Amino acid sequence: MLSGYLPQKNEIQTNFPASIEEIVLSGTISNNIKSIFYKKEDKENAKSVMQELGIYDMRKQCFADLSGGQQQRVLIARALCATKKIIILDEPTNGLDPSIAKQIYELLDKLKKTDNVTILMVSHDIERALSYADTVIELIDGKVTYNGSPSNFKIGGAK
Repeated sequence: MLSGYLPQKNEIQTNFPASIEEIVLSGTISNNIKSIFYKKEDKENAKSVMQELGIYDMRKQCFADLSGGQQQRVLIARALCATKKIIILDEPTNGLDPSIAKQIYELLDKLKKTDNVTILMVSHDIERALSYADTVIELIDGKVTYNGSPSNFKIGGAK
């Protein structure tokens, strides 16, 4: 099964010259193993995903010129171009303003509910993550200390 992956973002190269459209389309590369060219359906899928995430009108802009929240939307779009089944996110709101982080969580929640995308996320933003999660797995020192409903999870120690 293919999955889309969004790594934890620490720093973006300020001189990275790719456009939003190029970044998003690069998510389809694993679907094009036999060709160096993007297929028509890949371009249509990228367009659809960019429209859904509200970044299509900015598609020609340079990725490095975007705000942190816009960059995360682009990287989520790229992950969705790899597959619409499961995306794996490592700290997707790390370093973002709280209001932008909320927008990212709402976007992910919409993808989960309307597009039936499975989202596996690592997050230290526990309180916010709990309000959107279906299942919580807590790891401490590599050991599972909680696996269950967010409503039964106790911050600072599993029940």
